[in-house]
Amino acid sequence: MVTVAYLGPPGTFTDAALHRFRADARIADLLADARAVPAGSPDEALALVRAGDVDYACVPFENSVDGTVNPTSDALAVGDRLQIFAETQIDVVFSILVRPSTTAEDVTVLRTHPVAAAQVRRWVGENLPNARIETTSSTAAGAEEVAAGSADATAAPARAGEINGLVPLAENIADVGGARTRFVLVGRPAPPTPRTGHDRTCVIFGLPHQPNSLVQALTELSIRDIDLTRIGSRPTRVERFTYLFHVDLVGHIDDPMVAEALVALRHRTESLRYLGSWPVADLAEAGSPPPDRADETAWLEGLRRGEGAG
Repeated sequence: MVTVAYLGPPGTFTDAALHRFRADARIADLLADARAVPAGSPDEALALVRAGDVDYACVPFENSVDGTVNPTSDALAVGDRLQIFAETQIDVVFSILVRPSTTAEDVTVLRTHPVAAAQVRRWVGENLPNARIETTSSTAAGAEEVAAGSADATAAPARAGEINGLVPLAENIADVGGARTRFVLVGRPAPPTPRTGHDRTCVIFGLPHQPNSLVQALTELSIRDIDLTRIGSRPTRVERFTYLFHVDLVGHIDDPMVAEALVALRHRTESLRYLGSWPVADLAEAGSPPPDRADETAWLEGLRRGEGAG
């Protein structure tokens, strides 16, 4: 049986993302009869994959309001290489969940995940006058703590309330409307998910301390007309003030221009980690695909055969 670690307990946004992955026909063969295994954090879920205790991990990767989920990116950058096979997106709206009969004035401690806390802080300040926000390991864990009486309220998905016998004090709460979180399905290295023509590739690389080293690396992408959808830097945690660059680019390793760029990046960088190529979840955010260059390739092959005009 296939096993998938996720940020538990049941009722988290990651739990909802895992349900969406299971319904994705493009990866149905990966998750047939999958059993969910709760983990305490994204890096713990990824550690279970590395140890061989589970086959995959479903982890948050990027939030449209707060940006990259750094614990996930940091965990993917070190240790044995892991690979991303799919992504999905979840709308981020919260219910303020309480025990029955609790009023807004009764709420003195609201406990939730740090990312959730950042996205409801303004609403809480305006509507829960006596509340202090505290953080916990997940939104669902916050719901469990409310049910146990150690907190008065939580900001969590509505399903967490249903699971724990809580009721909504308010629904559809988010300081920034339209927020989404992108989740990825991660496993041990294997052939990438097949190319669809609407794909994303992720790499992490380190650079020498030399003038223009970042410019030279990015130029390998630019001169091949490869679109970027995300770029960021994170400390290596090995040597002070040294960084790794995390880049999402449009295209698949089976696209000739992307393959060529990856080879060039390997030459330009001190280290290069390939995190996979997979279909995008939302075609509206797919970016500009890499050029085909089929005409140029055919022209070159003709010259090699002694054909074609100069």
